[in-house]
Amino acid sequence: MVETIEWTDEGVVLIDQTLLPLKERQVLLTDVHGVANAIQTMKIRGAPAIGVAAAMGLALVARQAATDDSMAFLQELEDARNQLAATRPTAVNLFWALDRMMRLARRTIDAGISVTVDRLVKEAQAIKAEDIKMCRAMGDHAVELFSEGATVLTHCNAGALATAGYGTALGVIRSAYREGRISRVFADETRPLLQGARLTAWELMQDEIPVTLITDNMAAFFMKEGRIDAVVTGADRIAGNGDVANKIGTYGVAVLAKYHGIPFYVAAPSSTFDLSLSSGREIPIERRHKDEVTHLFGIRIAPEGVEVENPAFDVTPVEMVTAIITERGILKPPTAEGIREMLGGG
Repeated sequence: MVETIEWTDEGVVLIDQTLLPLKERQVLLTDVHGVANAIQTMKIRGAPAIGVAAAMGLALVARQAATDDSMAFLQELEDARNQLAATRPTAVNLFWALDRMMRLARRTIDAGISVTVDRLVKEAQAIKAEDIKMCRAMGDHAVELFSEGATVLTHCNAGALATAGYGTALGVIRSAYREGRISRVFADETRPLLQGARLTAWELMQDEIPVTLITDNMAAFFMKEGRIDAVVTGADRIAGNGDVANKIGTYGVAVLAKYHGIPFYVAAPSSTFDLSLSSGREIPIERRHKDEVTHLFGIRIAPEGVEVENPAFDVTPVEMVTAIITERGILKPPTAEGIREMLGGG
């Protein structure tokens, strides 16, 4: 299993996902600026993974702080928190991890800066460990959803690379494949950055799970042929009513699944829910640079001067979601009441 991110004495070590699958290269990040850049440029991506990276970024700031003044120390952390929070607006795990670290810092600062530094370093590593544990629990819960030998379609990459390890959607797939419930995965390319082609297909091949790569506009064809039994995706933010924000194109896949009577499952840890938002209409949608659409691997594929829009995420209404798989159990069907009950009982 690939290790997406690691805390070391030298700094934060992560796989540069922009180079996969052609090159497998690790990068060492020694300060918060490097971590913020890695998140912004998608060297590390996936909601749970960037939450872990952000927590480790704050731990770096704490370890490197050159002050004996508690208030100045907290201000350094707050400034770093704001820098990291500005990198990707849609994935709520980023803010969840940052706020968890800041609450710990404020709670422990009276014991001394050195105590707070030690606690923050341990907390960042705990967030990573918890993420892996949650992903494995999601996989265990989800096995029951699939009939023996099912084929599934997944969109984007919600695997070990998008988490601290194991994966959300791909964690579900890994567990179900191990139990004989899934026989093959269809991975769509996921334009514009091809996370499905570059990352999901690579991960599944590493695990020797049968995978078929298709372009984004082939999903309806294979659904109509009866070759897809279920869809499994991850999520970057889930509103209080169950509306799901995920990589652009997810909504289209959900519409196709609904039309063809195919179950559409979302796998996400409880940290992905945002009860401050009543519906998906309130979820902020990141807009990325036009070059991601007009260029492919640095080569221009569109006319100079063409107008471009590049939303990175879309929102799938809860009515199209068959079930949401969490580490605490399965919400089937997902409802606002069920979400509140699940989170309140955690």
